[in-house]
Amino acid sequence: MAAPGSATTDTGGRKISSTRIIAAASIGNALEWYDISAYAVFAVYISKAFFTNSDPAVSLMLALGTFAVSFLIRPIGALAIGGYADRKGRKPALTLSLGLMMVGTLLICVMPTYAAIGVAAPIGILLARLIQGFAAGGEYGSATALMVEHMPHRRGFAASWQFTSQSMSTLLSGLIGTALTNTLTPEQLDSWGFRVPFIFGLLVGPVGLYIRRHMPESAEAERVIASGERATPVTTLFAQQKLLVLLAIGIMAVTTCVNYMITYIPTFSVQQLKLPASSSFVCLIVSAVLLIAVTPVVGHLSDRYGQLNIMIPASILLLVLIFPMFALMVGLPTLGVLLVVVGLLSLLKGAYFGPMAAVLAMLFPTGTRATGQAVGYNIGVAIFGGFTPLVATWLIKTTSLSVAPSFWVIVAGVVSLTSLIVIRKRLGMR
Repeated sequence: MAAPGSATTDTGGRKISSTRIIAAASIGNALEWYDISAYAVFAVYISKAFFTNSDPAVSLMLALGTFAVSFLIRPIGALAIGGYADRKGRKPALTLSLGLMMVGTLLICVMPTYAAIGVAAPIGILLARLIQGFAAGGEYGSATALMVEHMPHRRGFAASWQFTSQSMSTLLSGLIGTALTNTLTPEQLDSWGFRVPFIFGLLVGPVGLYIRRHMPESAEAERVIASGERATPVTTLFAQQKLLVLLAIGIMAVTTCVNYMITYIPTFSVQQLKLPASSSFVCLIVSAVLLIAVTPVVGHLSDRYGQLNIMIPASILLLVLIFPMFALMVGLPTLGVLLVVVGLLSLLKGAYFGPMAAVLAMLFPTGTRATGQAVGYNIGVAIFGGFTPLVATWLIKTTSLSVAPSFWVIVAGVVSLTSLIVIRKRLGMR
């Protein structure tokens, strides 16, 4: 597998490091997922600080509900920022989205608690998550389009770094979570410790802005913009490419659901398996390490053997194995079993994850690529991602079965497998 440091060229024929392209395109996605992972990991502490209820389970539901509702604005951000990227270029859209993410993260860092300002606290947290959700809505499509257009012959490998960066963010939040829970008292975590991960994330933002302001625009996007095409990307998308959007949503279902299920495991392991919080963070670290190792390798292999030829078997295995894995965790609630389950989930997810970004990108033509990916990706994430911790908690409460979260993953698996089969048969992709 060639190193990311190989070169591509810009419109002036100058050599540009592929590492530079990947870093510029991935850093916003990494910050987004770092904040998502940090919020999920510290949901119990956030619920105590900003949401109040006599029943701790209800407070947690409110915190997770805010987490979920913020994903509903992502499709709006996808249309706004994704459309901007297709009309004006990938570079300005990516700079805008990262700036907005920093604003949302800053609000979480400085927001007073419910005890200090009452109902304004949860409203402020919701506003922060809405800003982050809007920004993230246009981030994925613009960033993936940039990488695929700069590295068309290695699009599987290039685009896989979108998801590798997500895993790096999960690893970082897991390490910080482990450090904080092992060094701070419960009282310190409740009062200020939960803010530390967000402060760290905020510090990364300026570096990302600098990198993005000095990256080259995609030559392919520049040609489309220069052509003077009058039809807006949004109009074209919904008039002519509705099936492609539906297929993109379907592709996202199972991998997004599994990803958010992994980030939900800290809450699940503490509340359902009665394991210490530090044990659950170890699982997140193991998951992230495996995904970092597997995702770019599978992305590289998909350029040689075909993206769908890898994704379809991975989706079948996830669909078949998810219930037995949850049953094993519940039946043998030990750290060792938790590590085995999370490790297997991560390997299967990496096999599906690695090729997926390239498939999403190539579903759409250049003129609607950022918008189409962004809309499909963010609707899929809103349905099967942002609501996964909430649905998992609700399923357990409703059914009284600790294995109930697996039911939601099975639904997502059926949706994704169906979409992949349609893409292969109707669009001829492999």
